[in-house]
Amino acid sequence: MIKKVVLLICIVVTMGACSPKAEVGEEADVIIYGGTAAAVIAAVQVKKSGKSVIVVSPDKHLGGLSSGGLGFTDTGNKGVIGGLARDFYHRIYMKYQDSTAWQWQKQAEYGNKGQGTPAMDGDARTMWIFEPHVAEEVFEDYVKAFDLDIRRDTWLNREDGVEKEDGRIVSIKTADGKVFRGKMFIDATYEGDLMAAAGISYIVGREANSQYDEKWNGIQTGVLHHDHYFKSNISPYKIPGDSTSGLLYGVSGDDPGKYGEADKRVQAYCFRMCLSNHPENRVPFPKPENYNPDNYELLARVFASGWHETFRKFDPIPNRKTDTNNHGPFSTDFIGMNYDYPDGSYEERKEIIKAHEDYQKGLLYFLANDPRVPEAVRKEMAQWGLAKDEFTDNGNWPHQIYVREARRMIGDYVMTEHDVFGEREIKNPVGMGSYALDSHNTQRYVKPDGFVQNEGDIGVSPKKGPYQIAYGALVPKKEACENVLVPVCISSSHTAFGSIRMEPVFMILGQSAALAAVRAIDQGLSVQDVPYTDLKKDLLKEQQVLENPAQKTSI
Repeated sequence: MIKKVVLLICIVVTMGACSPKAEVGEEADVIIYGGTAAAVIAAVQVKKSGKSVIVVSPDKHLGGLSSGGLGFTDTGNKGVIGGLARDFYHRIYMKYQDSTAWQWQKQAEYGNKGQGTPAMDGDARTMWIFEPHVAEEVFEDYVKAFDLDIRRDTWLNREDGVEKEDGRIVSIKTADGKVFRGKMFIDATYEGDLMAAAGISYIVGREANSQYDEKWNGIQTGVLHHDHYFKSNISPYKIPGDSTSGLLYGVSGDDPGKYGEADKRVQAYCFRMCLSNHPENRVPFPKPENYNPDNYELLARVFASGWHETFRKFDPIPNRKTDTNNHGPFSTDFIGMNYDYPDGSYEERKEIIKAHEDYQKGLLYFLANDPRVPEAVRKEMAQWGLAKDEFTDNGNWPHQIYVREARRMIGDYVMTEHDVFGEREIKNPVGMGSYALDSHNTQRYVKPDGFVQNEGDIGVSPKKGPYQIAYGALVPKKEACENVLVPVCISSSHTAFGSIRMEPVFMILGQSAALAAVRAIDQGLSVQDVPYTDLKKDLLKEQQVLENPAQKTSI
């Protein structure tokens, strides 16, 4: 009889372990989804505040673009970069104080060039220009120093992986069946996947100028900023001047739309490539398996028109390397080939990313080898290659594509160009931005005169210097969800996001989101109801900059 009772108990216990109620998952005060710089910084702040945190990262490598090739930092006014963001750049500075960091170049030989500022600021003990692997080392240092719980290569189940009760997220489930429960959640992805899966409203593309009474939103046909447009009349047809011969690769035959109207197009993506011209640290550009030189005929015509700016954005970073960005009318931006990325499935995104990789690798091979490229350019390109000591587990290719913009939340407050221009009062700032409105091209089309042109590139500086970013832009509307914050895909118009979308700003907002999450937990409130007077004290204690500082070159 005793044996039967024991057996029955064992059966009940076993059945209970397999029941849905037993799938409680792992718990933490705050669950962060994402592997970006904002995600790591947010996790550090949660731990500093005495709360538990789990970072569920779809990425194996931490840091997003900050460790993925964007080493020539878009700083804007450095005086508004405070808190843990500034600590990150201080840690970069300290890495380069070690002589062993200068393997391929003497520190004295480095030009110390940044975006309108010295790369290495000795007075402030910060460094704003760096190699990808050094940035990743800093993020991993944070992991070790704060004992962060990181679940790498762990992807959200976007179909039914978000459990909500009474307007709050209870748990998230990943594609491999893991469950993570928390009191607060932070979506720190470039794509806004947690936000979208939680049923929070968002937008993809450009609003009409009329929606928020803006000037630089919507379709921008005829507006030509920077140098990312065709300055000469170049035919888009396979046989120049013959519209019946078909369009060249990369040129759209669709109507571009009317100026100022809304559309669903997304500004172009690319990889921020780390190149080297050191003979011992250079991997020659290989010929891609699917290489088609005809895909670059439009660039050949740009060269034939007299364009000579091939190497203008080979921005120098330490150790004879570059952060190579898009520049000119035909470059690394794969214009018009990412529209389906924001809402695409994981598999669809993977295909888009691969297409971008093939395009850029083919571009490099074309520049180094094709006879249509001027001999001087081919000779110079032959001196360059992929940096051998970067992205060593990915064929020296960046592990992060530059998702300049994907989804944008429609939240409690929508940042617009009026905020960037200082035309509206922000009553609850949680950080500051300072960069220009900066959108890359969204389409390449045929003008009525039969020539090719790009559209969507915008570059307009804030009129009154640095501007405040509202707390309401980090939180959804209360009826949508009460316990999630979104510091990357924030509530913003397309044109305002063009300024906000800089890596230092994402770090700033990641830290502020974490402080708000902790405050909401401590006071038992929704994120929308966190008293700003209390949050402001927390922000200032952590050295966030909330007001426009005096303009000092030493900052």
